[in-house]
Amino acid sequence: MDITIHASFLPQDDPDAALAFYRDALGFEVRGDVGFDGMRWITVGPVGQPSTSIVLHPPAADPGITDDERRTITEMMAKGTFGSIVLSTPDLDGTFARLQATDAEVVQEPAKQPYGVRDCAFRDPAGNLLRIQERS
Repeated sequence: MDITIHASFLPQDDPDAALAFYRDALGFEVRGDVGFDGMRWITVGPVGQPSTSIVLHPPAADPGITDDERRTITEMMAKGTFGSIVLSTPDLDGTFARLQATDAEVVQEPAKQPYGVRDCAFRDPAGNLLRIQERS
């Protein structure tokens, strides 16, 4: 079987802030920016990796979600407990320094973890947790 990850979804509640973070701070390229009914879905991905994307979507846009579920999603996003993703880089210290120089909320400075990786963590403008691991 030949299966790859094509896209992951992270919620965003401010498309312009999300775009600035993922494009300008992380250096991802914008692959799509689609608006519908006052909402925006923005597809971004790492340069040179056209088959891997992150879709930054409006939270709870699914019509099957109840009002109570929408409130829960909004509360979890505000606490930073709803979405997360793990990225990797060969230059963890340089990446950390570049992100730290932006508005990104630092959750953890680069550190060796007991499970063997060295990583750091940030929150994006919507509160999603981004762990960035050092790749050798």
